Amino acid sequence: MRIAVVDGQGGGIGKHITEKLRRELPEGTDILALGTNALATSQMLRAGANEGASGESAIVYNAPRVDLIVGPANILIPYSMLGELTPQMALALTTSPARKILIPFNRSGIEFIGLRGEPLPHLIDELVRRVKEIFG
Repeated sequence: MRIAVVDGQGGGIGKHITEKLRRELPEGTDILALGTNALATSQMLRAGANEGASGESAIVYNAPRVDLIVGPANILIPYSMLGELTPQMALALTTSPARKILIPFNRSGIEFIGLRGEPLPHLIDELVRRVKEIFG
């Protein structure tokens, strides 16, 4: 199984997701860090990702080549993350045949109704539980 963890800006969310996935999933799980910038990618690599790549070309190239995409929901929204996420990145991630498990945030001016407000650590725990249900 090849999992892409996608994040931008400082890479904090991607870092926490990567750490938790690395602890909870079998040893052979391949985690690919895809950052909108080098800082985000390096944070995820330090957290245990096997490989990492940064920028639009890396995300567009790798999105259709993974089994699962995880990260904050705004990775599907063009110009989110203060404009770091390009329309081409959002399109590649959205149209990828990979399954997507995303954490909702209201940082892009888009609010998801029907979701309970939970602290980030609880949302990451829930994301990892879901990954294990699907691929475990």
